[in-house]
Amino acid sequence: IGEITPETILKKNSFIIWRKGITADFELKLDYRISVDGNSGVNYRSEEVKDIPFALKGYQADIDGKNRYTGQNYEERGRGFLALPGQKVLLESDKKPIITGATGDVAVLKANLTSNWNQCHIIAKGNKIQHYINGMLMSEIIDQDSLKSKKSGLLGVQVHVGPPMKVEYKNIRFKKL
Repeated sequence: IGEITPETILKKNSFIIWRKGITADFELKLDYRISVDGNSGVNYRSEEVKDIPFALKGYQADIDGKNRYTGQNYEERGRGFLALPGQKVLLESDKKPIITGATGDVAVLKANLTSNWNQCHIIAKGNKIQHYINGMLMSEIIDQDSLKSKKSGLLGVQVHVGPPMKVEYKNIRFKKL
């Protein structure tokens, strides 16, 4: 559980970091629930940020209570938005993300999200990364950026700066591929 209260407002994003291994090629499934004003995510193939306690830099499956960003691929402290919900994207060195296709109609994808428990499913194999929510492919990237792509790193769940909120995770299952 990650929670921000009026007494514990964050100044920087914070993470619970899994210390029992490194993510490379993997599948991760977990259930999450987030308050309406919440902003969070699951970081993977990430590195710790020096001089900032409990901070990560790397790929992130975004989760938010208003479902504006849920399922997108965002690179925390890096390239930023990589693939929005509904997008298949190719990433190349020194170029903006190239949209190569769609994962489905964005309105249909977002209608599949609930205000209660949802399942996040991440598949990362080589340079192809897919984010599923409740069984629907929300975003996909092929990262061919030889300078900025990551093949392995840490796994963590985020509590984002912002108003009071709560995010909960359960049934976390990780499998190396």
